[in-house]
Amino acid sequence: MSKSRGRGLQANALGTFDTVVMAVAGSAPAYSLAATTAVLVGTVGVASPAALLYCVIPMLGIALAFSYLSRIDVNAGASYSWVGRTLHPFLGFVSGWALVVSATIFMVAGSLPAGSMTLALFDEGLADDTALSTLVGAAWFLVMLGVVLGGARLTVRAQLLMSGVELAVLALFAVLALFHSGNARAFDWSWFGFGHFDGVSGFASGALVAAFYYWGWDVTSNLSEETRNSRRTTGLAGLIGLGVVFLLFEVFTIVVNVVLSTGQIEDNAANVLGALGEEIWPGWGGRLMVVAVMLSTIATLETTLIQVTRSLFAMGRDRTMPAALGRVHRTWNTPWVAITVVGAVALAMFVAANALGSVGDILADAIAAIGLQIAVYYGLAGLAVVVAYRRMLLKSPAHFVFGGVWPLFGALFMFWTFVESLGELSAAAVTIGIGGLAVGLVPMFWYWRQGSDYYRPARLDASRTVATEYVPADRAAAASAAHEGLPTDF
Repeated sequence: MSKSRGRGLQANALGTFDTVVMAVAGSAPAYSLAATTAVLVGTVGVASPAALLYCVIPMLGIALAFSYLSRIDVNAGASYSWVGRTLHPFLGFVSGWALVVSATIFMVAGSLPAGSMTLALFDEGLADDTALSTLVGAAWFLVMLGVVLGGARLTVRAQLLMSGVELAVLALFAVLALFHSGNARAFDWSWFGFGHFDGVSGFASGALVAAFYYWGWDVTSNLSEETRNSRRTTGLAGLIGLGVVFLLFEVFTIVVNVVLSTGQIEDNAANVLGALGEEIWPGWGGRLMVVAVMLSTIATLETTLIQVTRSLFAMGRDRTMPAALGRVHRTWNTPWVAITVVGAVALAMFVAANALGSVGDILADAIAAIGLQIAVYYGLAGLAVVVAYRRMLLKSPAHFVFGGVWPLFGALFMFWTFVESLGELSAAAVTIGIGGLAVGLVPMFWYWRQGSDYYRPARLDASRTVATEYVPADRAAAASAAHEGLPTDF
């Protein structure tokens, strides 16, 4: 589908460990727990551990879909390319657009906590100032924009530092929580059952919030053109990253429900982990948790920037968005036009966010809206792998289960969650979620009418002994001469 026009991304810049770090950072353990736990508890109460458990099962199916698809199509656009080449180019564009919109919304929703957490280190009172939080958050966003512009290797070095400190702090408090006394309530195994959900619609609403927790591990697929042995590495790293964050999410959600009362959770909706840290270790605990959340938020801003800019790069390269988005910087081998455009749009949204209300209000609606968009592009990817491997599903039990049944279950779960939760969400969340997707119809039909090659795809079929793959520009001539642009290592 994608033919190289001009310089490509930096090949072989990342290894397996690097991509695992990116997968974990993409799901932002500390940030997700701090910003989303109050929303999840408010939605399903003490059933929050169950929501995370039951959502990770279909989410693993989606991770398997990404793993299997990345073996046969290495493309920075990931689901945008896979869905377009299996289901339909229109659905592929919607899949890519859903990621772009959700990531752009998150950059506002994520930058605000980054600003408020930074201010909280100096003065708790300043953290509730939306205007000042926006200003400081925008400053952090610009720093991350510069890091992403500097290339994949610089990005990973920054991630190693930020995520290393974050995970060390979380591990410390997971241990300290075991020795904490004076808990608000006793742990009950029934929290993992279905009895605490408010019916089917309540379960669906909880699953939608849980999907936001896990979102981000798939950044490894967007980095596939910059990863060594990417056909194996990107999918494996995504699965490992998802497993790591699942354990962290379950442990800390249980700890929050045990240590903090419902009132404490509600009063600290913007940073539940800060309240948890202060309760477990008065004085130092709150500050350490604030540092962890701040670093996690900044780290996930970086991975989100990678996802949205690589997706836009693939779209620009395919001429389904302005071709300038597919340009790569001569020195850093990064999609500098896409990075610049995303930066400008996000900064404009930061300004608009000031008129929307408090940090907590903005987060609640943004998380729900992003959940809808995540459900769309994850669900489409789950269907895409079944179509791509349809001729191989009965050839081995592994293909049948991991490339067929499990991803299909994940896809159906995502679509069911999308439909069931619509009636439970606020008008603002639905408007942002559905409206954001609808806006994408304009460029989709425009570039379809312009005759983009993307809308005449080479079908993706895993049964072929040689699979088509995007070949970066600096290898295109040699590969084309020897193999007509096709890889031989499938």
